[in-house]
Amino acid sequence: MKRPLFSRVSLAGRVTGLVFLMACVSVALMVILPRWIENTPVVVVVTLLAGLILALWWGRLLLHEHLSMFRALAGTVHSFRDGDFSFGLRWQRSDELADLVAAHNELGQVLRDQRLGLVQRELLLDTMVQNTPVAMLLLANAEIVVYANLTARKLLNEGRPLHGLRIAELLELNDPALREALDRGGDGLFSIGEGEQEEIYHLARRSFLLNGRQHDLLMLRRFTQELRRQEVQTWKKVIRVISHELNNSLAPVASLAHSGAELLRRGQTDRLESIFETIEERARHLEGFIQGYARFAKLPTPRLESVQWDEFVERIASQMTFRIEGSIAQGNTRVEASRFDPAQMEQALINLLKNAHESGSAESDVSLQVEPTRNAVRISVRDRGPGMSATVLANALVPFYSTKRAGTGLGLALAREIIEAHGGTITLNNRHDGGLQVSLILPRS
Repeated sequence: MKRPLFSRVSLAGRVTGLVFLMACVSVALMVILPRWIENTPVVVVVTLLAGLILALWWGRLLLHEHLSMFRALAGTVHSFRDGDFSFGLRWQRSDELADLVAAHNELGQVLRDQRLGLVQRELLLDTMVQNTPVAMLLLANAEIVVYANLTARKLLNEGRPLHGLRIAELLELNDPALREALDRGGDGLFSIGEGEQEEIYHLARRSFLLNGRQHDLLMLRRFTQELRRQEVQTWKKVIRVISHELNNSLAPVASLAHSGAELLRRGQTDRLESIFETIEERARHLEGFIQGYARFAKLPTPRLESVQWDEFVERIASQMTFRIEGSIAQGNTRVEASRFDPAQMEQALINLLKNAHESGSAESDVSLQVEPTRNAVRISVRDRGPGMSATVLANALVPFYSTKRAGTGLGLALAREIIEAHGGTITLNNRHDGGLQVSLILPRS
């Protein structure tokens, strides 16, 4: 259906027509009124009043629909502000207001599409979070649960909602091991239950600001099956390594014992001394091998005490040959005392320095450096040996892994166990100009 001709007149044309019409009416009144009114000022006043009244009436008549549309536009803008994008407007005329209404409707469509996309993504994210095997809790101000997924509800409250509960009250209803893990802070493993009912969980905690408030995200993941599979693989590896070492020692011992018995039967006792020496040497090697595994398996909890680095490094230097680098070598006291178990840390560093010497590096190229960082102390052992290949670097810290013919694979693993028991980390890197650097990162706290 075609629109009336009048509907295609622009708003500016309408206003111009109104002004022209008022001018014509005013001129007509100025010509006609003097016939009845001789007073010129009165004629002017009457003409102005009549023109004003007529302009107001006629202008309201012409712009009535436009004013209604302006009110509708204001109303939809308020709806947009409140998050309701379902409104659309319709304007039949072809004027400037039609362009504004079209832009307004286009904006509403864009906002609706964006809202729909956000809703779909939020639904997808919520579905993923709700069905993840990781229990997730969001805490406001470290005490009030503001969000919990389905796994968290099943784990901590028998499937019932957790929103609004205090974490302290929630922990009272669960195993004390969970509360102890939270009190320790940071990430780590803990176990719930005993015997066959024992379950091992990993706790991760992250803090961030949300809407200006402090929030904590707790993530609990059950590691029981993964750790048990890893435990089985580790035991298999231990059994293979121990069996291999036992066979390497017991087979020659059995052979030498048989040869000694045969020589004794023949009365040839002159070679018995060398046979017994070899048997003793193999027995002592086997004893050292077993003791090494025992030390690794029975590593006690670190007994922390404040230790001065210059005195500690000097004590190690009395047992091993190496070059001291950094501020300690210059007698500088910028490296503050740290809290650690001196016996365990000494054992770890001696193992690392021994590995550095066995790398084929010259004694003068084996060095130790202690340097403070922002929140930790870095202890680095460096050498000028051939370094490690990518495969060896990936497995060097795994217990029982060794590339040495007579190695036990416990030196680096023991150092890792010690530094991680202190809350730190160990890293291995090939040096750019040749050699290896092993760094122990010890937290200041």
